[in-house]
Amino acid sequence: MRVLIVHGSKLGGTEGVANSVASVLAELGLETSIRPASELPSPEGFEAVVVGGALYANRWHKPAKKYIKRYAEDLRLVPVWLFSSGPLDDTALDNLPPTDQVKDFMELVAARDHVTFGGRLESDAKGILAGAMAKNMAGDWRDDQQIADWARSVAEALVGTEVA
Repeated sequence: MRVLIVHGSKLGGTEGVANSVASVLAELGLETSIRPASELPSPEGFEAVVVGGALYANRWHKPAKKYIKRYAEDLRLVPVWLFSSGPLDDTALDNLPPTDQVKDFMELVAARDHVTFGGRLESDAKGILAGAMAKNMAGDWRDDQQIADWARSVAEALVGTEVA
């Protein structure tokens, strides 16, 4: 089964989550392809799609939004899962609900599930806002186990049985 994993990532943290999801799915026997949302990769030829977006002020990174809007009709034809990444603290471990914008995207593509993972901000982040935030909030709040568990749940839904 072929799974397309699309990520909207500005500073690389969301791309890292997408790579982790792809790694788990591949270990469980699924064929994965990872692409940046900015490339607008077609979901044609894939049996499932996972789309992740970095959160900035509770809004998805622009390329992830554009991807969902561009392929909404196509995405409704296959199983879709969404994830967000961004909180720069441990709150994502508490099963945060999707933002209102992401809820709308879930409805638009009939997504099966959504999860919010912690984000990552390097201490040397570039840009006015990111640089200012990095002074007090630099760190990595992505939880490898949370990501792997969620990816396994995606695989289980796709293959119809519990995976190890």
